[in-house]
Amino acid sequence: MAPRAKSSGPTLFAAAGLDKDAPRPLADKLRPQKLDEVVGQDHLLGPDGVLTRMLETRSLGSLVFWGPPGTGKTTVARLLAQATDLHFEQISAIFTGVADLKKAFEEARRRRELGQGTLLFVDEIHRFNRAQQDSFLPVMEDGTIVLVGATTENPSFELNAPLLSRARVLVFRSLDAAAIEKLLARAESIEGKPLPLDDAARTAMIGMADGDGRASLTLAEEVWRAAREGEVFGAAQLQDIVQRRAPIYDKAQDGHYNLISALHKSVRGSDPDAALYYLCRMLDAGEPPLYVARRVVRMAIEDIGLADPQALVIANAAKEAYDFLGSPEGELAIAQAVLYCATAPKSNAGYAAYGAAMRTAKQAGSLLPPKHILNAPTNLMKEEGYGRGYAYDHDAEEAFSGQNYFPDALPRQQFYNPPERGFEREIRKRLDYWAKLRKERGGS
Repeated sequence: MAPRAKSSGPTLFAAAGLDKDAPRPLADKLRPQKLDEVVGQDHLLGPDGVLTRMLETRSLGSLVFWGPPGTGKTTVARLLAQATDLHFEQISAIFTGVADLKKAFEEARRRRELGQGTLLFVDEIHRFNRAQQDSFLPVMEDGTIVLVGATTENPSFELNAPLLSRARVLVFRSLDAAAIEKLLARAESIEGKPLPLDDAARTAMIGMADGDGRASLTLAEEVWRAAREGEVFGAAQLQDIVQRRAPIYDKAQDGHYNLISALHKSVRGSDPDAALYYLCRMLDAGEPPLYVARRVVRMAIEDIGLADPQALVIANAAKEAYDFLGSPEGELAIAQAVLYCATAPKSNAGYAAYGAAMRTAKQAGSLLPPKHILNAPTNLMKEEGYGRGYAYDHDAEEAFSGQNYFPDALPRQQFYNPPERGFEREIRKRLDYWAKLRKERGGS
């Protein structure tokens, strides 16, 4: 096998000519030099991890790394190239055009002719348009490159199906507290001094990192810079010094949809505590409160319905209260609506009935209602039987005539089937009684 060519790209801090004594960020100093130094991704790099098994065969296929920032995607790609004797080439979809891609492919072909394979790492690959993504397909298929793309966005939505069919998606997880603690311990070892934080402040700083290893080391640097000799910070002082790292949350992308889904399902699952947690996560990250309020109205309709008709009233009232009060007081009204909906009896019977009725309406076509319930404003319509035999329900015993209201060509349907929960328990009794009367009085 030909000797491995030099890797290229901005992640290599040990490139020739760089002064080893030049100031370097802590995250750069701690960049893993071996795969077993990567923390927090044991499902990929542990003894039975996906990448571990691939490396045992020294055969690497094209991959897409999907995960939040600071979880090691770039570092793992570089170390994979090193472990498989591939030239490492890095590009970013933000700064790369079609001409740059063609050049990268041509250089990979030249290396291939010399017996050197290429691992092409594409950061932010989801930012390439459809045509640019398609340009990778021929060079992936003929082995010119091993593509490793990195993305923080859901590949199912952002990457073309042909590209996804040729690459395996591997999910990088946010670093848990134990993984970030390992990074901080390494940082203290390299710096030769402990972080000037008490236990509560250290725990708080790990939380502020929000699963991002790089962010945790940046926070550690800020703490060291701020501390005077002999000073140890508590949690409140830490908050003032580093301010607060904004949560990872893109209101137009996965963070937004994941959390609103979690909020909705927590309400549906009658878990008020989880529902409040996700509500606060969204509000804390800057989600517009009116968006959340609209979704709570939907929950009241879709998941509670007539099991508790007050849920819709309260959800609407919360929206109006927020409009009236604004922030921050108005958010409390939304929180109360979330609590009411989470603790209300649940029923999707109305939601399901609407869907079933809509399907039947579309399938049955333009059937005429039975003539006895049609108005007859003209003599011709009367002669045709419009309105003939109509029974005025208020004149019937118990204000229920039991006559048929469905089209003659459509057998009687049952769309609404309320469960015996909440207020719908009473509706169930009423419907069952009416069904009995209808049968007695000859209705269908």
